[in-house]
Amino acid sequence: MQTPASSDTGGGAARHVLTAQEHAEYDRLRRAAAVRHRRARYVGASLLLLLTLLLAPLAVVAAWVDSEVSDTDRYVQTVAPLASEPAVQDAVTDRLTTRVVANVDVESVTTALGKALADAGAPPAVVDRTGALAGPLRSAVTDVVHRVVDRVVTSDVFDEAWVAANRRAHTAVVNVLTGSDSGAVRAEGDTVELDLGTVVDEVKKRLVDAGFEKASAIPAVDRQITLFQADELSRAQNAMRLLDVLGTWLPVVTVVLAALTVWTAPRHRLMLLITAVGVGVMMVVLLVALAVARRVYLDAVPPSTLPADAAAAIYDTFVRFLRDSTRTLLVVAVITALAAYLYGPGRGARGVRRLSERGTTAAGRSLEHAGLRTGLTGRWLDAHRPWTTGIVIAAGALTLLLWNYPTVGVVALVLGLVLLVLVVLAVLAAARGPAPAPADGAHLRAGP
Repeated sequence: MQTPASSDTGGGAARHVLTAQEHAEYDRLRRAAAVRHRRARYVGASLLLLLTLLLAPLAVVAAWVDSEVSDTDRYVQTVAPLASEPAVQDAVTDRLTTRVVANVDVESVTTALGKALADAGAPPAVVDRTGALAGPLRSAVTDVVHRVVDRVVTSDVFDEAWVAANRRAHTAVVNVLTGSDSGAVRAEGDTVELDLGTVVDEVKKRLVDAGFEKASAIPAVDRQITLFQADELSRAQNAMRLLDVLGTWLPVVTVVLAALTVWTAPRHRLMLLITAVGVGVMMVVLLVALAVARRVYLDAVPPSTLPADAAAAIYDTFVRFLRDSTRTLLVVAVITALAAYLYGPGRGARGVRRLSERGTTAAGRSLEHAGLRTGLTGRWLDAHRPWTTGIVIAAGALTLLLWNYPTVGVVALVLGLVLLVLVVLAVLAAARGPAPAPADGAHLRAGP
């Protein structure tokens, strides 16, 4: 039935009163609009989630490349262990020994010896047999040179020379990524070469001191050792240059996209759980990709170029910080997903919350019985528990963001501190004691 319109007595505009049919239609349209709005938010959150998951591995790799290129200490910390790696030391020793011995003209030595014997009147049979000394002489020279080189490479001299050379030539990483031909580490076609000039000079000096004066004439050429060899190096350089450009902003964009994903979704906690699980899965994918790349790299390096154990040591050393960062982010994702679950309505989550509340309440009651009541402070903490919890968690997250190169150990430390602070605050809130009695006459009503 149509309800007549009514007018304000003050002469205002007429106010229409909805009929039952109009009110039902209004509710239907409002629910439909709400459904469309929720659908739009779900679609937007899903697209943002997809972008976040696709960019997460690239952001980790880009941040690693950026730190290796821009931070000299980080780069030196990365390559320094190679100097003390036994497999790498053996490869360097064998390569340098071969190159040094190749520059020793054993045949000229035996020829000069035969001529000297002939001039001294030695029998022709003796003179003719001096040529047979070339093999034993070369073997003896090889043994001596190998011992000298091994002492140099396994000594602190090699470590110091290695670190100093890499610190002075930190731009070598940029040279590899950009294909530059200057610096200690350089890209030559599809190979990455390491200049061992400092080590060669030290070996020459020690050989001369050991009595091999001709070692001083070893030419200053062929001082390179191949670190990497791959047919796709040029493409990798292009990809690395792109990642280097995005190294600063890609991680920031990824974090912002993750935050927008959670904020856009109608159910924030559920989307936080989904995002954290998704990021964790992508970190596992990245770890698998690193393992596959390791296998591909080892298969691509021929044994004649670099022994398999040395190649494996080089690869593991160069990517260990990337692997550590990936594992750290995986742990953070797992912790975030677990926290999102524990704040949910699930039976397990409710059980954990009840158990923790009983524990902190019992601890607070024990403090009360011991005469340690927090009073007003405890009541304030109890009334503002959501705020204090959020502040503590945000402080922990900010600590991880500001920490330079956090590891799994750092994440565990920050998590432990956050949980400890939350437990302490909950115990202090439970030890607040009973509320003070109202003042006398506070509840007396005023007389008529």
